Amino acid sequence: MSGSGSVDASPATHSPIWASAAWRLLAIALPIALLLTNVRVLGTDFLLRSEYRRAGFPPDPYGFTVEERIAHAGVARDYLLNESGVEFLGDLRFEDGSPVYNARELRHMEDVKQLVQITLKAWLVSLVVVGVAAAGLVFGGRAAELRRGLRAGARLTGILMAVLIVGLAAAFSVVFVGFHRIFFEGDTWLFLYTDTLIRLFPEQFWRDAFLFVALATLAEAALVLVATRRR
Repeated sequence: MSGSGSVDASPATHSPIWASAAWRLLAIALPIALLLTNVRVLGTDFLLRSEYRRAGFPPDPYGFTVEERIAHAGVARDYLLNESGVEFLGDLRFEDGSPVYNARELRHMEDVKQLVQITLKAWLVSLVVVGVAAAGLVFGGRAAELRRGLRAGARLTGILMAVLIVGLAAAFSVVFVGFHRIFFEGDTWLFLYTDTLIRLFPEQFWRDAFLFVALATLAEAALVLVATRRR
């Protein structure tokens, strides 16, 4: 039979159990891998410098220069990625001897570090799952299932990112607050405008960060669909 419906149905119908499980696992893991890869990219020096130096980014009303923001943000990023305790930030002082971060900010950064470390582990696991599932299908001669898994994962990614982009455009504050209420307990993530964390990472920073992750992930999903289309 050469009908259009039989082409895609055949692999699923005649696939061995392991191949059927592999392409489904690939479809589930791919959105996670793409999304968390872009979350990790957010912490690179290039992205930080680009954000603080771009035209229209709000200046710090309390005196941080662009270079000071880049330097302090880089240290905060390093803390989230290294194995040091919160004293890594707690020992920092301004030139007048006052602490860079107050006790509330330090508690929040401890919570953020815990979340970041879990996220990094999830990212690595998702990459391994994608790699193993794809390799198994390739070496097992199951090209049709590989394509099916990649395309299903890319479509799922596209749907999720489209929903996120609409949410960001329609009600960023709702998305932002909802994110914090899901991942952090209480109101430890609320600060004064004079606090260092707000001066380094104002709302515009997070708007741009969320949008970058969503758009980059959507673009990557589109590339997967283009690369796996039938020729």
